[in-house]
Amino acid sequence: MSIETLEQTDKIGFWLLRKGLIDLQTLEKSLQSKRNDKSVPRRNLAQILVQDYQFDHDLIFHEVANIYAFKEFSIQSYPMSDKDIEFIKKLIDKLPDSSKAYCLENRIIPVQFDPKLRDKLIIASTDPTNRYISQIAAGFGARKYEIIFITKKDYDEIIIKIIPPDNPFLRMFEEVSEEVAVESREEEGIDEAALEAEISKSALINLVEAALVEGVRKGVSDIHFVPKAGMKTEIHFRVDGQLSLWHVQENTYPEAVLSVVKDRSRGLDRFERESAQDGFIQRNIDGTIIRFRVSILPTVGTELSTKFESCVIRILDDRKVITDIKKLGFDGVANDFFMRSISKPQGMVILTGPTGSGKSTTLIAALYQVIDPSVNVLTVEDPVEYVIRGARQLKIGPKMNFEQAIRSILRHDPDIVLVGEMRDKETAEIAIKLANTGHLTFSTLHTNDAPSAVSRLFKMGIEPFLLAYAINIIVAQRLIRKLCEQCKKPVKSFDKELALAAGMTKKQIEETTFYEAVGCPICLNTGFKGRMAIHEALYFSKEIRKLIVGAGSDIDEEALRVQAKKDNMLTLRESGFIRVQNGLTSFEEVVSSTTED
Repeated sequence: MSIETLEQTDKIGFWLLRKGLIDLQTLEKSLQSKRNDKSVPRRNLAQILVQDYQFDHDLIFHEVANIYAFKEFSIQSYPMSDKDIEFIKKLIDKLPDSSKAYCLENRIIPVQFDPKLRDKLIIASTDPTNRYISQIAAGFGARKYEIIFITKKDYDEIIIKIIPPDNPFLRMFEEVSEEVAVESREEEGIDEAALEAEISKSALINLVEAALVEGVRKGVSDIHFVPKAGMKTEIHFRVDGQLSLWHVQENTYPEAVLSVVKDRSRGLDRFERESAQDGFIQRNIDGTIIRFRVSILPTVGTELSTKFESCVIRILDDRKVITDIKKLGFDGVANDFFMRSISKPQGMVILTGPTGSGKSTTLIAALYQVIDPSVNVLTVEDPVEYVIRGARQLKIGPKMNFEQAIRSILRHDPDIVLVGEMRDKETAEIAIKLANTGHLTFSTLHTNDAPSAVSRLFKMGIEPFLLAYAINIIVAQRLIRKLCEQCKKPVKSFDKELALAAGMTKKQIEETTFYEAVGCPICLNTGFKGRMAIHEALYFSKEIRKLIVGAGSDIDEEALRVQAKKDNMLTLRESGFIRVQNGLTSFEEVVSSTTED
């Protein structure tokens, strides 16, 4: 089919092909599917691409909205007040049950009446081409209506406020929780029979399952079970890097709560209470398979009769994986450095920073940029957190540990390798060897900034000339909290001297409107919602390589910093100040998350 014919026969296909969102082979297959489609009404090409070929829904229908000139609704542009939410709720409640169910299933929602034409209802849909919207509009009682496009993300954010999803485990726990109460024990030792009786009560099982469900729905990264004296166990949620108390379970043995967690996990021994354990859980929550990584550590308590254990459950939600490298937030020259480094056929890309700074997220996004059917991509991670499409991820276990897997990689014909962490000299030497022998290698280190990573590898025993010519770039990364767009407000009186002392220039200060966190229901009164990365990208230019080769008996980190600044490297704090200038975060958040240069 010629391009001219395609433009006449299928406007959507022509537009998506021209934009480079689909290739000609996929287009031909999907057009064949459209011709053979027996649905009533027949589906258009966009619906087929999303439903049958797993294309990103919002990406495809955003383009469809452009083709047919549908306006787009976004929470950022149209913040929803309590009054707006109540208005939408009343309209949805007016619908018959069947129509209401159809609206929820197909993500159709009344938004507001047109401010200019008060009798015209604005209806948002994630698929504005849906032919049943006219019938739904009649159910809302609208004689005039306009259809606009809304992304799945924005729709889900609105609907959760109107119809909060039911958590059956939480409901059942609340119904029977008063039954879970036992007398305090004073004798030393653990009565396993009493624990078994307590564990058998469904309330504790419901509590643990409810925590898993609520954690996923609230965007929690980690769930903490913390035993306390007096037969109490606290459950904390980490959201945007901050821990907050979710529930306190009282009058219950802490061992009973932890035993339920162990029973619900794989790879954990309920009766082992004096050694560290690692396990995992997998659940289908709201139609998505979610994995949980469970870590158990014995801790010291004030009660000799209680075997205290701390439990942290990391939530691994593949929906949060970033595959588009543009969404990582690299600033200007840092983005150029990073793209240049991962585009090379060989060499090492190192991400450095503390635990929880988003290193793995950045590496996975970089891998998706270079993964191709023509290359063999191998990863060695312990543990494997996310499944990477197109990569062969080695399974670590009793018969093949991390070090053995690293050594075996060399014989497995790799093109691109991800080494989860260079944890010792042996691992670092093999990773460096891979980078020096024609392989593009990704890995991580735990250091405070980029120049100190060079020093760390040198102190591990790696020769300077190997470091100089194996590494393409070292990126230090931190995650800082984003100000809530709904409630942030300009600072009335800002201390300019404080900003100068922290490293901002006079010009930056004069050109910046500083914002502060306020707090509202949307951000749970924290003033912050979501996080973003700031980066320090040390690109290995010729001058940097010369400094490392000539290092002698020690690496001069300060000399590396000075040269990197000449190469236009931004420090972590400078990267953070760009976010302050853009109104995305507060000055205090950047200063508290970074150190002076």
